[in-house]
Amino acid sequence: MAHAAQVGLQDATSPIMEELITFHDHALMIIFLICFLILYALFLTLTTKLTNTNISDAQEMETVWTILPAIILVLIALPSLRILYMTDEVNDPSLTIKSIGHQWYWTYEYTDYGGLIFNSYMLPPLFLEPGDLRLLDVDNRVVLPIEAPIRMMITSQDVLHSWAVPTLGLKTDAIPGRLNQTTFTATRPGVYYGQCSEICGANHSFMPIVLELIPLKIFEMGPVFTL
Repeated sequence: MAHAAQVGLQDATSPIMEELITFHDHALMIIFLICFLILYALFLTLTTKLTNTNISDAQEMETVWTILPAIILVLIALPSLRILYMTDEVNDPSLTIKSIGHQWYWTYEYTDYGGLIFNSYMLPPLFLEPGDLRLLDVDNRVVLPIEAPIRMMITSQDVLHSWAVPTLGLKTDAIPGRLNQTTFTATRPGVYYGQCSEICGANHSFMPIVLELIPLKIFEMGPVFTL
């Protein structure tokens, strides 16, 4: 999860998030180069006497500053579209979880395990144990295996919500009457936090998401489903 004074993104826990971080760094380098070029041009404009009055017919210069931005846009658009298509791929998921947003908590259903359903509420401060995170921990975590493709089916029962876990690169809207889906494959075990990122009402920031990712062998043993 994020920590105080953090500048960069959270560490990636899925291949999609690794691609997003790489694209972020790629785009940021292009932005830095553009900013330095503009600052350099402004510096020259302010410090150099403009003695040449025949610059209005510089066809070569106009050609360069028309083609160069187009090339930069292509360098940004191609990897962006590649990641966009990767996020929409559904590769024969091993497990399907249905997530339903309510005001203001989440309901999860393990559709492959006999319709196991439970609610996930934020823990009030009085119920926090040592080491728990205020406004982020919940009473029932979502336990999932690592290194297995997981499909999340996301919807809402009342208003718009958004199921988001930054370290997995996930953010999918929960819309009443519509079933959205997203897939991910976690690469390392741990406990990962997210929150509803849609302004769904007065308490929208009080419906956190907690995923507990464990090895597949431990997940298949079964006691993790005892709530």
